[in-house]
Amino acid sequence: MTPAIDLATKKKVAFTVHEYHHDKNAPSYGEEAASALGLDPNRVFKTLLVSVDEKSNPLAVALVPVNHHLSLKAVAKALKQKKLVMANPQLAQKSSGYLVGGISPLGQKKQLPTVIDSSAKDFDNIYVSAGRRGLEICLSAEDLAALCRGTFADVKAED
Repeated sequence: MTPAIDLATKKKVAFTVHEYHHDKNAPSYGEEAASALGLDPNRVFKTLLVSVDEKSNPLAVALVPVNHHLSLKAVAKALKQKKLVMANPQLAQKSSGYLVGGISPLGQKKQLPTVIDSSAKDFDNIYVSAGRRGLEICLSAEDLAALCRGTFADVKAED
């Protein structure tokens, strides 16, 4: 069990857990998950941490489909910030309690402001990291937002 799974269980939301063999040489953890589980990459969301600058707290969480990039400008607007950068990986790990590549939006050590790309609402359920590389949790976007007190906004970059 991971803190993400524990939280979903405790809050009694409907979810399923999907495990796959993680290849440490995979170039993209999220795309690896989609491929290994035979899923539409638009339904698999990566968890990214952002900050005002590379060394600062507070951090925030943004989720986008694994086959898209994050628009830092759109996340900044959603969070009412002037500008954001990707968080330092070590800071992201320390804040979340998870390793990069397995950071879940659920069950983090500290609840952070969370923005979920609005495309998540296009599906009955979506997949996010369950807190470990090779482990995904599937749940509704609305349940995800409720569990992490997230909001929805268009934050994926138009690639």
